[in-house]
Amino acid sequence: MKLTITTLTDIVFTLEVNDEMELENFKALCSLEANIAAEQMAVFFNGNILTDTKKTLAAYGIHDGDMLLVQKLPGPAGGGGGAQQSAAGAHQGMGVPNVPPNLAELANSMRGQAFRDEVTPIFEALRTNPERLASLRVNNPRLADAYDKGLEEFISLLSEQNEARIQAEQRRIRMMMADPFDSEAQHMIAEEIRQQQIESNMENAMEYLPESFGEVTMLYINCKVNGNPIKAFVDSGAQSTIMSKACAERCNILRLIDKRFQGIARGVGTQKILGRIHLVQLEINGIFIPTSFMILEEQPMEMLLGLDMLRRYQCTIDLHKNVLRIGTTGTETTFLHENEIPKYKEAAVTSEDADIQRAIQSSLQSSVSGASTSANYGSSSGSQGMDDDDVPEFEC
Repeated sequence: MKLTITTLTDIVFTLEVNDEMELENFKALCSLEANIAAEQMAVFFNGNILTDTKKTLAAYGIHDGDMLLVQKLPGPAGGGGGAQQSAAGAHQGMGVPNVPPNLAELANSMRGQAFRDEVTPIFEALRTNPERLASLRVNNPRLADAYDKGLEEFISLLSEQNEARIQAEQRRIRMMMADPFDSEAQHMIAEEIRQQQIESNMENAMEYLPESFGEVTMLYINCKVNGNPIKAFVDSGAQSTIMSKACAERCNILRLIDKRFQGIARGVGTQKILGRIHLVQLEINGIFIPTSFMILEEQPMEMLLGLDMLRRYQCTIDLHKNVLRIGTTGTETTFLHENEIPKYKEAAVTSEDADIQRAIQSSLQSSVSGASTSANYGSSSGSQGMDDDDVPEFEC
């Protein structure tokens, strides 16, 4: 009879065999074509592993034209070997780990003390290996979050992810053994090929463009208002230059706010605009330039230099020299290094319609009738790339 043999590495070949051939001889016959040693080979038929090597193919119900799956057994045999490999593979993040044939036994072992004993050293190793932890955050963010919450969360999620992989592999094997040309099986194969391409693309990116996996340092400069030093965020994606209420108080200019320009900054949540300060002398590297500010009540960063100011003074963001150049004066100021950049907490904002309406009503009640303004602002998170629909708008 003629049998079709396939492997997980997409090797497919046919063999002419006798139905009275014993399994051990069949493995020896397949070993050359599949490039798998007979003693390390597992044979699957209809989703079930064939274990009795003295049993004939006919005794297993294999007939002419059937398809079998052969797979290399992962690692040495032992109580925790399979669990250790699966646990280790989960945090490497460079593809799905090999799944041993005894799927049910492995799934059960992941719920016991043996699995915990295998995972604990991995958890501890991450503490002393920042490079591996950084790789985990890129490749498996959910597991990295669980790591931050402690050992119990880490073990629980790792077990859940590994069991999901095992179940998916089990479904895949059964489906391909039943009918590899079925439309659903073909869809699964196409999805696996797509995933392999994604993994390959990611590996190439990590080798040739590792910077893309790091955090981008935002652009800040040192400046002064009324002699008070401020670290200002340079954001060409923000329409208006803004300042927080706390910073305005520290610079002793809060008394200059024109409340006729009150409103609501609405975009990623809502923020109340207290008003506008029409003219302030901003000192950059010893040069004074007149600037106006929108004052926000809950702005997390002290000052944001927007496009209005950058256009007015023909500023150039020179990333080659790492400077901001004021075109009208020729002044240059160096962007701050990462360790000099202030760490701000995210603003507590909400996007609920009811909260927006309450904020708008509260603002309108305290504003002068007939005053209006329209502007946009950028936040520390929004400036890293927002869609057109996410650009905040100011309303009065």
